[in-house]
Amino acid sequence: MRQLPAALALVWVLGLAAATDAQEQAGAATPAREPAAPEGIAEPAPPEGIAEPTKDLFDVLRQIRHKPEPPPPGPEDYRKWMVALAPVLTYGPTSGFGLGFAGNMAVFAGTPSTTRISSIVASVTATTKEQVLVNAKINSSGKDNRRHFEGDNRLYWTSQKTYGLGTGTAEDAAVDQKYDYFRFYETYYSKLARHTYLGGGFLYSDHRDVRPADDEAEAAWPTSPYLAYSEKYGLDPEAQASAGLSLNALFDSRDGPINPSRGVYANLVYRAFFEDFLGGASSWQQLSYDGRGYLRLTRDARHRLAFWLSGDFVIAGRAPYLDLPATGMDTYGRAGRGYPQGRFRGDRLVYGEAEYRWTVTKNGLFGMVAFLNAQTFGSEEAGEDLFESFAPGAGVGFRVTLNKRSQTNLCLDIGRGKDGSQAVYFAVQEAF
Repeated sequence: MRQLPAALALVWVLGLAAATDAQEQAGAATPAREPAAPEGIAEPAPPEGIAEPTKDLFDVLRQIRHKPEPPPPGPEDYRKWMVALAPVLTYGPTSGFGLGFAGNMAVFAGTPSTTRISSIVASVTATTKEQVLVNAKINSSGKDNRRHFEGDNRLYWTSQKTYGLGTGTAEDAAVDQKYDYFRFYETYYSKLARHTYLGGGFLYSDHRDVRPADDEAEAAWPTSPYLAYSEKYGLDPEAQASAGLSLNALFDSRDGPINPSRGVYANLVYRAFFEDFLGGASSWQQLSYDGRGYLRLTRDARHRLAFWLSGDFVIAGRAPYLDLPATGMDTYGRAGRGYPQGRFRGDRLVYGEAEYRWTVTKNGLFGMVAFLNAQTFGSEEAGEDLFESFAPGAGVGFRVTLNKRSQTNLCLDIGRGKDGSQAVYFAVQEAF
């Protein structure tokens, strides 16, 4: 783990050398002002104490290659796509080391003074644990923020350890299983009032070819929590799908979804899944909330606090085991830093996190974060109530600005949890 930051830095530089031309062709290398605040939010005051213009890695690469400065931005430059793409070396406690491509594309559908920035975060990775992971996460706002769309799309040929239900499960109880996972969560919102939206979504989650990952897992498979749960509720252990619809209410006053420095995000979701609908294994319902707040500690926003509180509750029916609320199964897979994905699982989940964010250099190129989080699960099967036990986590992270126009960061986080759990995470874009 000590060699990981150096390896990542090398891959970033190599990838950015190849990506610079693509960014310039897309018009994304143009230096620009901080994107204007969305509708209803005052323009930020000029940053204090910053003598140099904001820089990103493309500026650094341009200086190394002795490339001339691009021309000043024009009035229509907001229409140009902001592209950040590079080959990456990744590491995760669930996936091991991986090699692939990751990137972020961002654009304004309307003038930045009235329209929130839209982004697509995508990656394709192959890992040392024989996994292939394809992600495409969409956060899009229409002109003048009249419409909003979110998409969570995953194509995984993967594996994951399962530990049983509840927050009190033991580390040595893990059973490693392989499966193919295909997820399409698409949600459309229409504006009702200032910052307020109402929407609906289509939901599809499918776990196929579920099987033991190795000989050790095969020996433990007959008594594994996954198999016991599936047999008890009449679910096919080899394949389980959930398909349904959602109702969504959203309030979003943030100054941007990629790297917010102020504002509030609040989302309330009711999901209904139906047996036999697109192969759904059971009928069940879920209620979820997601609240986030951002506070500037200094006028120039170089010091900030971010807060996150979320919950997922199965309120009726029986969800397939792998669709139960679990650690790190949020849209961007960033909750529960300090633990591997799927470390805890249950019918009910409450999660909270606080993060301090610091822009270290005056030109905005480098930053750091420090975070604290905690999660608690309730499980009827395990006889455990919410808040009966907790799994805390903490850690630090390092940031490099990849694209200054979209304020996209490359993120490297190191987290620790209870019972000696530790994990390293590499990602494009902030955790929340």
